Amino acid sequence: MMNKKIGLLALAVAMVSGAVFAVPAPAEANDIKSWQGKVVKLISKKQVYPRAALANEIEGKAKVRVSIDRTGAITNYEVVQPTGTDVLDNEVPKLISRINPLPQPPSSLSDEQMTFMLPLSWVIQ
Repeated sequence: MMNKKIGLLALAVAMVSGAVFAVPAPAEANDIKSWQGKVVKLISKKQVYPRAALANEIEGKAKVRVSIDRTGAITNYEVVQPTGTDVLDNEVPKLISRINPLPQPPSSLSDEQMTFMLPLSWVIQ
């Protein structure tokens, strides 16, 4: 058995929704930050390091563009930067399924549809 520490990283959610770039009031900014933290926590909890990748010491990073509705349901996603390895790339749709729906966004994000970039990492430490 391998005695390696694995790191599964769902990096900070990089928002690309127009509502986020507006200068929100401090309370709204805190709501957004809290929501982003909940999203990252959920992804970190649900992200899996595939056994085959771990056994072969395969690491990788991916970027996924995710669109959600007002309830947090994932309505669309697109892998914009694959890891380059099938075993990790095949894990992305499974992860999306496990995290759907995401926590409901705060009401201060008033767009009906929001899109953000989700950077993912599979790292053996």
